[in-house]
Amino acid sequence: MNQSDKSGIKERLLLSGDEAIAHGAKAAGVRFAAAYPGTPSTEILENFHRFPGVHAQWSPNEKVAFEVGIGASLAGARTLVCMKHVGVNVAADPLMTFAYTGVKGGFVLVSADDPEMHSSQNEQDNRTYAKFAKIPMLEPSDSQECYNFMKTAYELSEEFDTPVLLRITTRIAHSLTPVMIGPWVDVPVKGYTPDIAKYVMMPNWAKPRHQVVLRRLEFLRQYAEKTPLNRIEWGDKKVGIITSGVSYTHAQEVMPDASFLKLGFTYPMPVNKMREFAAQVEKVMVVEELEPFIEEAAKVAGINCEGKKYFPVFGELNPTLVHKGFAAAGLAPGNGSEPAEPVSVLPRPPVLCPGCAHRPVFYALKKMGAHVFGDIGCYTLAALPPLEILQSCVCMGASIGMATGVAQMQGSKRPVFAVIGDSTFLHSGITGLLDAVYNRANVTILILDNRITAMTGGQMHPATGKTLQGQATKAVNFITLAQALGADHVVTFDPYNFDQTLEALKAAAQRPGVNVLVTERPCALFPKKLKDEPYRLIAADCNGCGVCLKIGCPAIARSGEVTDKGLAIPMIDESTCTGCSLCAALCPTNCIRLRSEVQSASEVK
Repeated sequence: MNQSDKSGIKERLLLSGDEAIAHGAKAAGVRFAAAYPGTPSTEILENFHRFPGVHAQWSPNEKVAFEVGIGASLAGARTLVCMKHVGVNVAADPLMTFAYTGVKGGFVLVSADDPEMHSSQNEQDNRTYAKFAKIPMLEPSDSQECYNFMKTAYELSEEFDTPVLLRITTRIAHSLTPVMIGPWVDVPVKGYTPDIAKYVMMPNWAKPRHQVVLRRLEFLRQYAEKTPLNRIEWGDKKVGIITSGVSYTHAQEVMPDASFLKLGFTYPMPVNKMREFAAQVEKVMVVEELEPFIEEAAKVAGINCEGKKYFPVFGELNPTLVHKGFAAAGLAPGNGSEPAEPVSVLPRPPVLCPGCAHRPVFYALKKMGAHVFGDIGCYTLAALPPLEILQSCVCMGASIGMATGVAQMQGSKRPVFAVIGDSTFLHSGITGLLDAVYNRANVTILILDNRITAMTGGQMHPATGKTLQGQATKAVNFITLAQALGADHVVTFDPYNFDQTLEALKAAAQRPGVNVLVTERPCALFPKKLKDEPYRLIAADCNGCGVCLKIGCPAIARSGEVTDKGLAIPMIDESTCTGCSLCAALCPTNCIRLRSEVQSASEVK
């Protein structure tokens, strides 16, 4: 049953946390949502934008998403802004001051943290941002709470005149649990009314607003003590566990008979309730992922407890790790309930897709012996074997600045390149290019334009010509943009033409000034999978040189056969090959040909 067709009917659905947040936002009357796609938060807006009567958009980066969200809130609309944990770093500037100004329409920021770094460059714990900004924070532990907490978050936001942080993790975002969906609430947009003293944060107005934030924090502390989001579940009082989020689920699975203080409202914390709970149990344990956020607050409150002494400060928790922690503390149940060890599976290293237009570029850079400063995107995989040419990955847009810094210090005798994708360039690369031009650097910037936000699943961006909601719009032209910013040389090339690619890179490395090179091939998977006629390898003509294996294409593997000299003969999986032609262009014996050109199938391996 589609919720958009049955908006007034309750129904039970199996939803991920991301999907549940989208449903919960619509049910709470949210009219506006903005985000920059980033795993594990991407699916929130991908689901929300389908609801009728809402506006949802991809913004160029998280800071812009947050700022347009502020505008929507000041217009009186309930507003949702979503991002992954590192995205909050980008949005931190407006976040810190928006905490001063307060809201008009309710405003919720969803931070999707990524313990274990499944698809991220760090595993920072964004609970710290709630304390830093002095704003309330909610932490759901399953999809039903993701749905329910959205309504509460908007009520809190408007009651206390504050943005609210709703923090989830990868496990919550992507796990499916049952959710009871209720009717939608229609919350009208109130309209914008100027209020200079509230929204213009010059020092003379910001100082009294800081005092407002501090008074608000005291009221929120009182709220934390009485809200049902923080609840005590009494069990065996030998062990009392304070926990939140998915850690609650793991701890409950391992210690089902223990007493629990389950925190759903985790900043500011219910200190008095924590003391009350601790006073009635023999031993207090804190179970939480990453930083000792709850544990430190409990100890400051004078509660004798343990946490990170037994549970790791890095990576995701799971029932096995939680059991080991309790066992080390001498508290694990002795009823044979020890969770099974995680099953080891065959490793599947990440790799650029068959036919990826980035592969010829990186193979050419490797042949040149270049120093390549990388960025966040599919192309980061070029740091792995067999290419092993991308040499840095710090944050969105850093490739250009890092390459410029090395070039300015003449820190390399080899050619220096910055590599950045189309979506990432629009996110944070424009200012890096401007810096290189302004400071007269000698650097080459490669914009790998595959015409989509590829690594997170094919989302639109300002150069694709379409919005999140499928509307046609203006598309950024990278050539015109680079020229307008003052780049000395702007060149396009077809990465599938390997000779042209290598020539373009070598020529750029010799030219002084800022060189911008833009590729001209779309992603092989999005918006639809591209597949031309596949290639075949003629085993009888193969000398076993292995050049085709060095490009790291998943469609090429060792066949198990060898040449007369004992060298491995590769094979091409025609069901996977996209016909990009790179392996054929590199083959010195011309033994890789289009399937239609091969006369005898018996020659083929």
